Amino acid sequence: MLSKVIDHLEEALITFLMAAATLIIFVSVVHRYLSGYSIPGLQDFLLSVNLSWAQELCIIMFVWMAKFGAAYGVRTGIHVGVDVLINKLNPANRARCVVFGLLSGAVFTGTIGTLGALFVWDNGAHYFFFKLFGIVQEGIYEGPTTPDLELPTWMVYSAIPLGSYLMCARFLQVAVQFIRTGELPHHDHGHVDGLDEDENEVKPA
Repeated sequence: MLSKVIDHLEEALITFLMAAATLIIFVSVVHRYLSGYSIPGLQDFLLSVNLSWAQELCIIMFVWMAKFGAAYGVRTGIHVGVDVLINKLNPANRARCVVFGLLSGAVFTGTIGTLGALFVWDNGAHYFFFKLFGIVQEGIYEGPTTPDLELPTWMVYSAIPLGSYLMCARFLQVAVQFIRTGELPHHDHGHVDGLDEDENEVKPA
């Protein structure tokens, strides 16, 4: 039950970030394009609207989307892998190599997540949480902010530990599933959702 909730939250977050970033970019481009026309009233209004933050926000959203999208890719088998040599091994050795690869991915992403968490903590997260819980410390580093949105950078960089830890959990999830069933998640890159196989068949004239 919890796993399904996390799956849905992961998919919802990726979908929201992708849709929102696309909309913001579209509005920003249209705003910049129309601002160049000397249309009475409209040009003055558009010039009064400040969208200088749009580019920075979209970059942040794409970073978050990439980190959580990578975890989604592990769960669904979207990532492309070179497995020609592994598939030529006998089933027992192939299974060992697959499990080793998945556990190596878990160790790597877990390490990145831990290093990222330490970086985020030192970058200003410690100031936020100390202040949140009323812990008074003198001379504590507040941390920098982003140029346009003036967001604390530790919030932006939180995508690294959160996304990496989720990816680590996905590697472990796939490894356990493979050990139990001998199957890996597989995604057909040539498949298009919404198109039935019957519709793709070439019918004789």
